[in-house]
Amino acid sequence: MKTTMKEADKSRIIEMAWEDRTPFEAIHAHYNLTESDVIRLMRTSLKPASFRLWRARVSGRNTKHLKKRPPGVLRGYCPTQYKQR
Repeated sequence: MKTTMKEADKSRIIEMAWEDRTPFEAIHAHYNLTESDVIRLMRTSLKPASFRLWRARVSGRNTKHLKKRPPGVLRGYCPTQYKQR
């Protein structure tokens, strides 16, 4: 894992990791971090209870891995996620 990561990049990686439909492969493509690197980053960046909640959330979630995704999931986010308020 990169040791000299900008705070903005770190924040974006954490945001992407929390998103249900953003696969680990997308994080790897943008930031060259493996799934284990992302887990390590989350463990060191989040409070212990938040990390446990995140791990429980992503464990077994089909949309976090491209190969496990159902064929109908083509987008990386929910259609209502970025609506203007």
